[in-house]
Amino acid sequence: MAGTGTFKEIVEGDVYKFYADGQWRLSSSGNISYVYNPTVAGKQAYKITACSKDEVNQAFQSAKAAQKIWAKTPLYKRAEMLHKVAEIMRKNKGPIAECLVKEVAKPAKDSVTEVVRSADLLSYTAEEGIRILSEGKFLVSDSFPGNPRNKLCLASNAPLGVILAIPPFNYPVNLTCSKIGPALIAGNAVVVKPPTQGSVSTLHMMHCFHLAGFPKGLLSCVPIKASELGDYVTTHPLVNCISFTGGCDTGMSISKKAGMVPLQMELGGKDAMIVLEDGDIELAATNIIKGGFSFSGQRCTAVKVVLVMESVADKLVSSVNAKVAQLKVGPPENDCDIVPVVTEASANFIEGLVTDAKAKNAKLCQAKFSRQEWKRQGNLIWPLLIDNVTTDMRIAWEEPFGPVIPVMRIKTPEEGVKHCNSSKYGLQGCVFTSDINKAMLLSDAMESGTIQINSAPARGPDHFPFQGIRESGVGSQGVTNSINLMTKIKTTVLNLPTASYTMGTNKLPFSSLLSFLLSLVLGSGRRRVFADREKRTSVW
Repeated sequence: MAGTGTFKEIVEGDVYKFYADGQWRLSSSGNISYVYNPTVAGKQAYKITACSKDEVNQAFQSAKAAQKIWAKTPLYKRAEMLHKVAEIMRKNKGPIAECLVKEVAKPAKDSVTEVVRSADLLSYTAEEGIRILSEGKFLVSDSFPGNPRNKLCLASNAPLGVILAIPPFNYPVNLTCSKIGPALIAGNAVVVKPPTQGSVSTLHMMHCFHLAGFPKGLLSCVPIKASELGDYVTTHPLVNCISFTGGCDTGMSISKKAGMVPLQMELGGKDAMIVLEDGDIELAATNIIKGGFSFSGQRCTAVKVVLVMESVADKLVSSVNAKVAQLKVGPPENDCDIVPVVTEASANFIEGLVTDAKAKNAKLCQAKFSRQEWKRQGNLIWPLLIDNVTTDMRIAWEEPFGPVIPVMRIKTPEEGVKHCNSSKYGLQGCVFTSDINKAMLLSDAMESGTIQINSAPARGPDHFPFQGIRESGVGSQGVTNSINLMTKIKTTVLNLPTASYTMGTNKLPFSSLLSFLLSLVLGSGRRRVFADREKRTSVW
């Protein structure tokens, strides 16, 4: 059970602590934030301490000091530590998953999957980090016209410093690990500002890092009241990079205030599915169910609008409706397919989109579940396909973040591309066709960060590049891209007199020079993690 056993250190009474300087403690502010159970309206699932301004500042100060030491830690030791965290997370997947069920209403089986996937992500990051960061680039000056061979340049990746990680409610464990892992392997420190809904899951995950024995101050997790300290955290002078996943409005606000701080942002999306006449209709219908309704559509990569050719639209809608009728609706503890959305405000917003579409003569396809065209109980919204959606309806453009999918009938593929590209979003999209030439042409034409061919949008696997354009984000994620973004190129230029290249003089012999350069390029980072990974021990 959460808060007991391995995790008893992170809670006092019924209040969860924050983590800083290698310790778990309650905030001196006395402020409490409440995490509500989405399944039961008004029911408090957890209480968490809310940090004061001074405590947040101290977390950043400690991170800066610890990072200087961590950056000098051999790369293979950093990798060992990440592997150790992954092992601890796998052993404690049950309690962490339990929190996901209670505070974000994630189905039980999917909650366990998220924890295991996150552990795998950390292990992969450890190995990929060694591959990337153990290599430098060696340049000589005479490759540029007019220059003699008297300058030698070594370029390598150096850490940025302190990374501010802000994960979202829907994948608080996985998307926190996707930020922490690359930051740590690259030699950075991390301060995590967890989401309110999802904070307890994040705190449990952070305890796994604590148990692994990372240096004090290197990692912090500081729950705050965002309305009071949100700007203070994101504009703190010791922040060297912000990795944020969340809503567009918040992301836009952060980006305007961040100044010269590097940003990695994955925001909202209106992910479009284009279905052509020659597409596999059953496959498309299956992917609408999987891509649009899983976790009640509360995913940035969920199918948000279906653009289908008129000639096959009836067949597609009929197939999807038959599959929707088979979905299990109910609480996450029962591993239902459709679970309550995270807050009442979210449910109200979704209902507003449906009401607007209905008033403008869209067709609501929900008869299989009840005689009502629209069904909602508290935060639980029954899955709904909205057919005959037109461009004057809000649902055609706005992101519902719920189990509601609009269908727009198109006459040409170009019409579908035009709608996709007219959106303020540009995260992902997909095309269903049996013609590879059409697939590639549409992929080129669709202005989105990723286009899937004959599959629903998806973030993973976690080492794939993941990015959006326009209001869907800045920068690119994926393990490799995150490591590169959280480092900067550092160059060291060795200036030598021409005579030093002459063998046998009193100057630095070329053989000594060569040895010196090889020691720089082939330093400790080249040493691989111990061959027998089962016998790894703590390096601290």
